[in-house]
Amino acid sequence: MVVTRFSRLQHLLLLQPRFQQSRVLRHPLTRTPTLIRSVMGSSSSSSSKLLFRQLFEKESSTYTYLLADISHPDKPALLIDPVDKTVDRDLKLISELGLKLVYAMNTHVHADHVTGTGLLKTKVPGVKSVISKASGSKADKFVEHGERVSIGDLYLEVRATPGHTAGCVTYVTGEGADQPQPRMAFTGDAVLIRGCGRTDFQGGCADQLYESIFTLPKDTLIYPAHDYKGFEVSTVGEEMQHNPRLTKDKETFKTIMSNLNLAYPKMIDVALPANMVCGLQDLLPSQPN
Repeated sequence: MVVTRFSRLQHLLLLQPRFQQSRVLRHPLTRTPTLIRSVMGSSSSSSSKLLFRQLFEKESSTYTYLLADISHPDKPALLIDPVDKTVDRDLKLISELGLKLVYAMNTHVHADHVTGTGLLKTKVPGVKSVISKASGSKADKFVEHGERVSIGDLYLEVRATPGHTAGCVTYVTGEGADQPQPRMAFTGDAVLIRGCGRTDFQGGCADQLYESIFTLPKDTLIYPAHDYKGFEVSTVGEEMQHNPRLTKDKETFKTIMSNLNLAYPKMIDVALPANMVCGLQDLLPSQPN
């Protein structure tokens, strides 16, 4: 069967899970951090619960995201894809905003920077690290497709989006009138703005990536883990029209991905071992001089 450009991307841009008896990671606290750029366009009461900040680490071009439920008296918060080099910046912001950091979450095991989750755990007692069970990494909590991670009255849905790595997940803000709208998808390296993550290492698979990317409403905001061209946010609808890789049929996509000829990631030999133990470098065996 021939998959047209639009039907393909509709299939590709996000696999909608059905939530039956979802396991929920809950914490009584909630609150939302500030961002480099705010996306709370709605004046609804559900949107006013969310405090959101988009933060940037320039060396690896990594975005870290801070979300919190500021309607909750404890103002619980979480960080998505923190970087070790910017942990102090992130904690300063969290303190200034009066938030309670509950979770430090990763979308996958990164190869281009060391995650900040380990440092965060040493500096903020009680913070729990979160990553997908399929990642094979260490963490306090492992999540799988269809589960939820909650802060206060807000929650993120976990969607498996393997292909860049075997353990990639996308975190999506909740559905319903009591959750912020439009929805927000934190795609890690699976979907980038006008691109997608490479598939040539860490158990990557172009065929799997093509099939794993989700179907959400066109106004869903896409927040990737990286950007190298100055973009900050996109939407499902934009990527359905303009993403030069994800609008192709599967065979063309696989050909594109197998001919990227990308350089070996310069941080991979340091980042991967550290990130497999949640960024706790002190747990790694010492290296000979």
